[in-house]
Amino acid sequence: QVQLVESGGGLVQAGGSLRLSCAASGRTFSDYVMGWFRQAPGKEREFVGAIRWIGGSTYYADSVKGRFTISRDNAKNTLYLQMTSLNPEDTAVYYCAAGGPGRLVRRTAPREYDYWGQGTQVTVSS
Repeated sequence: QVQLVESGGGLVQAGGSLRLSCAASGRTFSDYVMGWFRQAPGKEREFVGAIRWIGGSTYYADSVKGRFTISRDNAKNTLYLQMTSLNPEDTAVYYCAAGGPGRLVRRTAPREYDYWGQGTQVTVSS
């Protein structure tokens, strides 16, 4: 059974940083594309970025490019989202997702992902 468990969310002041983690288990993800999404109250789930586990190629939404970095630790089977220069507009529940095998890292739609974590709240105060 595939499980994705996010952690690391919390309250941070504008301009601050947070690192989210996503522990993956239940299968081998080495051939997967993994993604991060976020959802603010009253808004649709929004693509943040994705990484291809093999090779580590990444793709980011324009809204976070240059501020957020996705990485993975193969030994720990864990995905990370390093967030810097946070602003109140980044406030949301953040989800990691597993998008299945493939070479295309540019997967931005939630329907392109098969497995989801439960989410972790990030709140940025002004």
